[in-house]
Amino acid sequence: MISSNDFRTGTTIELDGQVWRVVEFLHVKPGKGSAFVRTKLKAVQSGNVVDKTFRAGETMAQAVLEKATLQHTYMEGEDFVFMDMSSYEETRLTAKQIGDGRKYLKEGMEVSVIYWNGKPLEVELPNSVTLQVTQTDPGVKGDTATGGTKPAIVETGAQVMVPLFISIGEKIKIDTRTDNYLGRES
Repeated sequence: MISSNDFRTGTTIELDGQVWRVVEFLHVKPGKGSAFVRTKLKAVQSGNVVDKTFRAGETMAQAVLEKATLQHTYMEGEDFVFMDMSSYEETRLTAKQIGDGRKYLKEGMEVSVIYWNGKPLEVELPNSVTLQVTQTDPGVKGDTATGGTKPAIVETGAQVMVPLFISIGEKIKIDTRTDNYLGRES
């Protein structure tokens, strides 16, 4: 059980048979009446976002999530197939469960899969990935790191903004949370 006073961004709770993640929270102590906690909750399974208000000190069940490191092995239709490299068990996730992170997912990549009650909920990608640039405008002599940016397509099909000096075939490091270019990889 967790108290509404202990809510933090990222806290997961069970409510109405679903797992909800706290996106925003605000403790309010009005001059008149009792204190309350105003929250913005996101359903982990469906992605729906709702505003909900709890009384201060109200308790509810905390969602116990398990994390396993699995390797993305292949795609079958619309499903992404992941394998536990120690037990060789396969787990299938839909594109909706993976979300926007699928644009950086390539075969052989290890990711964390979050489970709740034995069911896979979502995929947590590494904070940064190294991918090869497959399409971009050619670099010109004199282009510098501070000169500007241009779009580039990487091997997974994702588009990121890179400095002007980056050319096709180079490996670059990308932050998966912000879609930002972090640097070259050798």
